[in-house]
Amino acid sequence: MALRAEKKAATRAAIADAALALFLARGFDRVTVAEVAEAARVSVNTVFNYFPTKEDLFFDRQEQVVQRLAAAVRGRAPHESPVDAVRRLFLAELDRGEPTLGLSPDAGAFWQVVEDSPALQARARLLAQLAEEALTEALSEVVGGARWRAAVLAGVDRALHVLIRDRIRGGADPDTVRAEVRAEAEAVYEALSRVAWA
Repeated sequence: MALRAEKKAATRAAIADAALALFLARGFDRVTVAEVAEAARVSVNTVFNYFPTKEDLFFDRQEQVVQRLAAAVRGRAPHESPVDAVRRLFLAELDRGEPTLGLSPDAGAFWQVVEDSPALQARARLLAQLAEEALTEALSEVVGGARWRAAVLAGVDRALHVLIRDRIRGGADPDTVRAEVRAEAEAVYEALSRVAWA
């Protein structure tokens, strides 16, 4: 059973990698699912088995992205506040160079593809909304005022991601960006920690 799961994961990754290479080379709107299937050496039906829509091919880690803040809140240590759990998550991602942060010099090309595609811009907005809703649900299990607290935490997280994206797209060195963003994150989370979160 484990071997079958490994094969499925490998096929999914191969399809996503082939799709991303095509999207980066030609733009999202100029690539067809059939071309992705050909590049990945699978059938079109196989592509759709793993990725129901073309946007899913581009944002292949979307479920992870949507659930990350909610998972941090649910998995926090005893007596750790939600804001401290989210801070810990973000700083750990920063330290290990989590790919979805976009700290690679190549990330600028990824975001250029998004900027050039109304469909991807719409999907990015939807993912942000879904992440905030998931966080609201997680917070509602532990604190009152979950909706506004989720909006604040999700907004800070988005702002830190935008800072990374803009600095990388501007040609800044990833290590410099990491240090700048760490300082910003520490300052804003410290301010948020002064708000009652329990």
